[in-house]
Amino acid sequence: MALGDSQTEGLGDGDDLTGLRGWADRFADHLVRHSPGLRYANLAVRGRLAHQVRAEQLAPALALRPDLVTVVAGMNDLLRPRFDADEVAGHLEVMFAALTAGGARVATLTFPDLTRIIPVARPLSARVPALNARIRQAASRHGVTVVETVHHPVVTDPRLWTPDRLHASPLGHQRIADAMAHALGLPGSDDAWTRALPPPDTQAPGTRQAAIAELRWAATYLGPWLARRLRRRSSGDTRTAKRPRLTPVHPPSRPPTAQPDRDTPHPAKEPT
Repeated sequence: MALGDSQTEGLGDGDDLTGLRGWADRFADHLVRHSPGLRYANLAVRGRLAHQVRAEQLAPALALRPDLVTVVAGMNDLLRPRFDADEVAGHLEVMFAALTAGGARVATLTFPDLTRIIPVARPLSARVPALNARIRQAASRHGVTVVETVHHPVVTDPRLWTPDRLHASPLGHQRIADAMAHALGLPGSDDAWTRALPPPDTQAPGTRQAAIAELRWAATYLGPWLARRLRRRSSGDTRTAKRPRLTPVHPPSRPPTAQPDRDTPHPAKEPT
């Protein structure tokens, strides 16, 4: 079972017309190859803050009595003006405690350095390590497995992110799924997800090109995101979980493949 926000829902990997996949679905595909009869639910909804994940998803998760649960939340909180690392980690810890007390094995992950992905986020640079430290502490108290993505430079490679820079690309989602499998010690998993991608086919943009790209990104993604914040709206206001019940996962005909390890275009996604 997967709890969380847009990253766990799968934004950046598919679309709302053809269906979202995402790292949690890819991880379930890995699991079912070793656990025939696996049933899987994904309660994640885009735009949710940590307290909303706790309020809306914890009780339904406990009612379904899962054996394995992933809990990933806090990125949306990081981007809010009134961010409180202790408060966010507190909501995560309540979920860790309740789920492990119910007999579930629980896994979570740390967050990458936002400033390597979004240069304008430098004023928020201290928030990520503060939250990551508290996630580790809460996880340690409840025997929760932590996927340490933050320690590996590849996680901020632009090719692992969609153009909005907030959601993983299909390749990025596959890397997260592989990281989760490796952290949990699943058969056939290894540390290949930590390895750097091959050099890109294109040269890095010059200073002027980079500046133009930043302005274009701000107009396309940052502006609409700020407008929603001012209106106190979220991209998930009318959304519900895509997979609210435990249903069977059918083994893929072959191991899931990500997009090639090179810079490829992705459809634009609006930040949550």
